[in-house]
Amino acid sequence: MKRMIPSIMALAALALPLSGSDRKELERLQNCGTVLREIMDIPEDIPQDLIDKAECVVVYPSVLKAAFVVGGSYGRGAMTCRTGEHYSGPWSAPSMMALEGASIGFQIGGQATDFVLLIMNPRGARAILKSKVKLGADASVAAGPKGRTAEASTDATLRAEVLSYSRSRGLFAGVSLEGATVRPDNDANERVYGKDISAHDIIFGHRVKPPKAAQRMIAYLNRRSPKNTSDPASLRDE
Repeated sequence: MKRMIPSIMALAALALPLSGSDRKELERLQNCGTVLREIMDIPEDIPQDLIDKAECVVVYPSVLKAAFVVGGSYGRGAMTCRTGEHYSGPWSAPSMMALEGASIGFQIGGQATDFVLLIMNPRGARAILKSKVKLGADASVAAGPKGRTAEASTDATLRAEVLSYSRSRGLFAGVSLEGATVRPDNDANERVYGKDISAHDIIFGHRVKPPKAAQRMIAYLNRRSPKNTSDPASLRDE
């Protein structure tokens, strides 16, 4: 009987209903998948060659301008990276992320805005997963070019560690997020995964199973961009 008690307690814990906070994080993950697919299916969307060269993707759904004006609040979303030593594997389980900074410019209106960030090299990915990163200072950022035939090899995109896009009121555009900060949302990660786990371990730990709510986001990226076309030599040098 004593041996059965831990198993009974574990089953009882699984049977407990989700708290409001837990449910909100799972809904946010589902929204990340929906927003990512909608944005990438826009005719004048993110160029495929940029998606294929990105090491990580961050999605922030429905960020409100008021959140950055009142009390310095922040938008929340999720980040996934290609797995493997050289970012050559399938897309990882997501880390929950926060977007902060009153200096964010909502150039395309004051309504709810969706943001998609492409992390273009390992140095940018490691920095963001480790701690708070100020875009434009700790990591270079540029408004991403759009259109399936857009020339992606501009000086700005070649140099930038982060390319940023936004969608508001149906309008999709590259948008500057210089001055904003991006960081792992550790509290949200604990709610999603049920334990204290770092963003780095979620993405590169190899044993973290993506929650069901994240499957839409991960499956879409694995179909849309299954292979990393970045120069392997440049990945090893980072």
